[in-house]
Amino acid sequence: MDKTRLGHGLVIAVLCLQTLASLMFGGTPTMTGVGLALNAAAGVSTALLVRRTNHSAWPVVAWSAGFFGWHATGLGSLAGWWTTELDAVFLIASQRELSMAYQALMTTMAAFAVHLLLPRR
Repeated sequence: MDKTRLGHGLVIAVLCLQTLASLMFGGTPTMTGVGLALNAAAGVSTALLVRRTNHSAWPVVAWSAGFFGWHATGLGSLAGWWTTELDAVFLIASQRELSMAYQALMTTMAAFAVHLLLPRR
């Protein structure tokens, strides 16, 4: 399996996990709707790129980098490294330990997706 396929697989896994978490543990309807809309847009971008491999991977890299930033912010906020006042958004089922593990997993997966999908020379 080449790096690009693995990167696409990681992006799809991130999208699936985020969608599942949004549907199962979503907070307000507005935040759930925004999350689902972003996941749908990223899913369409990824699907189009997977079908047309000769196109640039930058849109999917940008989505992955955005997801990395979001989940890294959540991890840092829940760990107490910084204050964002968004702890309620990052909590999964009101359990801080489970939420931190989820944010760490998603941060790692998104970071590896960015790394694998960046163009090489």
